[in-house]
Amino acid sequence: MAQAELNVALRERVGKGGARSARRNGLVPGVVYGPGIEPCTVNVEPKALQEAISGEAGWNTLLTLKGDGPFDGVLAVVKDIQVDAIRRDATHVDFQAIDSNKMLSFMVPVNAVGKSAGEKAGGNLQVIRKELEVVCLPANVPGHIDIDVEALEIGDVVHIDDVTAPEGVELPHDVNFTVITVVGHKPSDDVEGEEGEETEEVAEGEE
Repeated sequence: MAQAELNVALRERVGKGGARSARRNGLVPGVVYGPGIEPCTVNVEPKALQEAISGEAGWNTLLTLKGDGPFDGVLAVVKDIQVDAIRRDATHVDFQAIDSNKMLSFMVPVNAVGKSAGEKAGGNLQVIRKELEVVCLPANVPGHIDIDVEALEIGDVVHIDDVTAPEGVELPHDVNFTVITVVGHKPSDDVEGEEGEETEEVAEGEE
């Protein structure tokens, strides 16, 4: 599991006013919460935050928070990042403190491996669930869930029951939902094409 250190600073001024002040100073306001720590407000450099979660693990990167405050040395993950709708800058970040010895829930991206037989025959591969929930120890969080799709023909479906989880990882689910499928071209497209060709032929004959 990817790990990184992240320097954060305790933000004394809480509320919207404190958050706005942090943004004016080029910082991202945030909060740290979770087991073993009282919720506290913090500020973080946007570049440092981006670099810390820029690897394959993304938000699931295990962050050791550093700084002068109760969060110093706390192991955490990014739980949420709010982004400005226009500038796309981070405007707030939530850090969730975690216990490295407890099984936790994480969202992990799906990675389709290979090119399916259905695609080679003209179909389209559709990843219905781009992320899957996994339950595991923080150190065992996979960067992605690989699913081999090469044998899939048009009409084939991969359900969650068909997915093999890495060792030490569980895929909790109540319903056997679809993860990936291969679909063919819509029949209506071919019909419209044929009708269009017939129309053109008639028009040529009339001329």
